[in-house]
Amino acid sequence: MATLREQLNGTEPVCAPLVFNPLMAKLAEAAGFKAMYLGGGATGYVKAVLEANLNLSEMCQLALEIRTVTPLPLILDAAAGFGDPMHMHRTIGMVEAAGFQGIEIEDQLLPKRAHHHIGIEHMIPQELMEAKIREAVAARRGRDLVIIARSNGVRSSSMDDALRRAEGYRRAGADLILLSPRTAEEARHIGTRLGPPLMYLCRPGGLAAIGLSKVEMFTLGYRLLCDSSTALFAAYDAMAASYRAMAQDFVDGSRPADKWRPTQDDIHKTIGLDKLIKIEKETVEK
Repeated sequence: MATLREQLNGTEPVCAPLVFNPLMAKLAEAAGFKAMYLGGGATGYVKAVLEANLNLSEMCQLALEIRTVTPLPLILDAAAGFGDPMHMHRTIGMVEAAGFQGIEIEDQLLPKRAHHHIGIEHMIPQELMEAKIREAVAARRGRDLVIIARSNGVRSSSMDDALRRAEGYRRAGADLILLSPRTAEEARHIGTRLGPPLMYLCRPGGLAAIGLSKVEMFTLGYRLLCDSSTALFAAYDAMAASYRAMAQDFVDGSRPADKWRPTQDDIHKTIGLDKLIKIEKETVEK
């Protein structure tokens, strides 16, 4: 299995969908993806809180659970890195120990605030973020971990400020730069100004929201495309619909009663039940 860093040197962008549990990871692997993204926002939603309420230990625990079932490279949305420059040594050490191959760190105030979700950002000074990136690089034990520096300056301050920050974060040692273009025009401007390697974080629906293809994004310098929410939103709608149906007469009539078993069979295939049964037959169930 190629590492994330090796994949980033390929001839097309690395596409990493959202996962936040082992079953999602297995489904992503079965679909053909070569990398995965553990999103902070989505993980917060699943716990009925916010990304701002999460801690590093629980994200690393999720990584251990996910990496137990698949070797695909896993990228961590680490929000603001869980601390200041000094704290980066603990953050990077735990991230590497948990087996992440990428970490995304943004230039936001800690502790993060809920106002981030209504468009009010609290960006730290560029110099402080550069120090955090330098310490993250210094703390890294090996070259496999890809350090991604993120700025929300495009929507919070100005495009010029975001680009200045990006250039500073790159000088500080970041492997990839993540800005947040809102339109295809902004994506092109960022690509032309900064050049590769860049990361793009998709809005719900993937690249459809920005109107550019994988090939076009790669040409503009975007080497990593991550999706932070689409799978969660799709699952949320499906679960909400099922609960609403069951709340009436405790019946989900979305399919005939005899049509549920194929889904269970598919789940068994995804988790490798046949292999586990085979082992038992050869050992404790002779």
